[in-house]
Amino acid sequence: MIRRIISIDEEKCVGCGACAEACHEGAIEMIDGKARLVREDYCDGLGDCLPECPAGAIAFVEREAPAYDEAAVASAKREKLRADGERRHASCPGSAVRTMAREECAAPVSAEAVSRLGQWPCQIKLVPTNAPYFAGAKLLIAADCTAYAYANMHEGFMRGRITLIGCPKLDAADYSEKLTAIIRDNDVREVTVVRMEVPCCGGLEAAVKTALRESGKFIPWRVVTVSIDGKLTD
Repeated sequence: MIRRIISIDEEKCVGCGACAEACHEGAIEMIDGKARLVREDYCDGLGDCLPECPAGAIAFVEREAPAYDEAAVASAKREKLRADGERRHASCPGSAVRTMAREECAAPVSAEAVSRLGQWPCQIKLVPTNAPYFAGAKLLIAADCTAYAYANMHEGFMRGRITLIGCPKLDAADYSEKLTAIIRDNDVREVTVVRMEVPCCGGLEAAVKTALRESGKFIPWRVVTVSIDGKLTD
């Protein structure tokens, strides 16, 4: 069929890759330092790549070309997302995929577990620094995942404590400033940090250490680490 499609002048191409980034369909790739239209059926002819080219190396032409294959583009995008996800899991220990073998309990638990959450909100990002429950509080500052990894979280750590939770990786946040205000401006009696063994949880521990130092107070504190399979390692 005759239709509109892009044409790339390789002599003008400076190899910046801007067009390949702008092409959401994946029709353009960088090969040997030059932009190439590698899949004509992925080019929708709308030209998102044109204004991105600083060298004016891309233009529209009307010529014989395969029809734009929207289904193939969608399938390629899904495959790219899957591959990108696998690469992220492979590169980050905290995202590495694991399966834990668990034995089913022989008998049902006789009593329903009781929640030991003593206040709301509990997310570090949401809790006000001057909340009344901080007066005389024993603080539990825990990584989100610990409550799911460690079965006895409520009785073992949350009972009798004010619980603050967060994930420095997912929140992309430095909690140290807010935690400093909470510890500095309130009568906090002690701090317990419960984190996972994965490296990204180190950000939570570091934020608490900074907050304790910047608060100017000498408060008893400790760090407890939970393994991925739900055991206390220290």
